[in-house]
Amino acid sequence: MKKELVFGHKNPDTDAVVAAIAYSYFMNQKGIDTEPVALGNPNEETKYVFNHFNYDFPRVITSADTDKVMLVDHNESQQSVDNISDVEVTHVVDHHRIANFETSNPLFYHAEPLGCTSTIIWKLFNQEKIEIPAQIASLMMSAIISDTLLLKSPTTTDQDKAALESLSRTAGVDYETYGLDMLKAGTNLDSKSAKELVEMDAKTFDMNGKKVRIDQVNTVDLDDTLKRQSEFEEAIKNEMNVENEDLFILLITNILTSDTKAIVLGNDSVLSVFELTFNTKIENNIAYLPGVVSRKKQVVPQLNENF
Repeated sequence: MKKELVFGHKNPDTDAVVAAIAYSYFMNQKGIDTEPVALGNPNEETKYVFNHFNYDFPRVITSADTDKVMLVDHNESQQSVDNISDVEVTHVVDHHRIANFETSNPLFYHAEPLGCTSTIIWKLFNQEKIEIPAQIASLMMSAIISDTLLLKSPTTTDQDKAALESLSRTAGVDYETYGLDMLKAGTNLDSKSAKELVEMDAKTFDMNGKKVRIDQVNTVDLDDTLKRQSEFEEAIKNEMNVENEDLFILLITNILTSDTKAIVLGNDSVLSVFELTFNTKIENNIAYLPGVVSRKKQVVPQLNENF
């Protein structure tokens, strides 16, 4: 029998990959034969994490080569493996909204509104009294740092903080010093093409029949990153044409000041919804979103409600 695959969403961030590794290890300890895989190559931050802790990145797939799969850090079909409709989903562990998801058979589904999927998995380890190896604890710690922006994101909960402190003790790592270096590593954008950046952390959402794509990149200098605005816009327009998207939002977030400027492209009707949602004006395709750092909590729910 083939191993059951465990994976996060397409264009994986650190949590999507780490949650797959951690949950696969957890299930293996429970006697279920699984393999963690990734639905894309690592971004700069994730490369830093895996290099720093000398851990091999899982194999990358686009379609599942097994009959059964487990989903972590996502549930929406458009964010999952290409042949998701042809396989059986047996488990989901997630911290996002539930949309465009259904199964033929009963399954294990664990969702909580926490800052990071790896926090949920940490709780599962504790509930089952399964010890977390130091190296996996290092990865899970990194995932929480990434998703909560070192506990500064509004998605952060007391449980995320407790998990991060516990995992850092297991890993033997000062999470504050390491975390800042890790987040800064993810802001090295110069080596990436505009196309790579607008695809790197992009998620597509169905909002009342509108196809909305939201990408996010982190930086320490908004104005310096926006010097490439024309490149970004050209890449975004190409993606919108190929994917037939109604609205594309590129969130450029300053991790030091917790502010965002967004490049927003679409027709007048969808742009007006964006402006209404965030009580802002789009000028030269740019919208300023002070205090916005979380796509999951500060962008997607508000847009979805207004659409």
